[in-house]
Amino acid sequence: MAAVVDASLGLVVPPVILSDSGRSVERSSGGGLRRGPLPLSSLPEPRRCTRVYGMAVLEGSGRLRDRAVVRALGWGPATRLDIRECAGFIVVRADGQGCFGLTGQGYVRLPAAVRHWCGIAAGDRLLLVADPAVGLLVVCPVAALDAIVGQAHATVLGGGVS
Repeated sequence: MAAVVDASLGLVVPPVILSDSGRSVERSSGGGLRRGPLPLSSLPEPRRCTRVYGMAVLEGSGRLRDRAVVRALGWGPATRLDIRECAGFIVVRADGQGCFGLTGQGYVRLPAAVRHWCGIAAGDRLLLVADPAVGLLVVCPVAALDAIVGQAHATVLGGGVS
């Protein structure tokens, strides 16, 4: 295959030959074959989230049977807690003046009033999201998760919230 010469621009364009692998191969000025560069793929950014996630089943006494998120927060049995309902979620913070505490085994127990406000009952599965950077535990009932997922689906699929 001969080089293409464009006399009007004074350009010489060497021929491109595809190898068996599909990569481009060019003729070097010495007449030999030279492989073109390999394509580079971009690597995704590493996950930089510091949150710890867990799932727990709510027991009849209000206990959340998951200690991994509590350990991630560094809370011990003597930790006093402030537990509140906020927009359908349950927000738990360490607070020296808090009215609640962890159980002797290190579990969070949700008070009955908060469980009633959020419409959760024994046997319900809850998403637990611990953010150690701010010392916060957010308990996400299914109804709150359903609203979030419905909005995300509407955004992704371009439809209304169902």
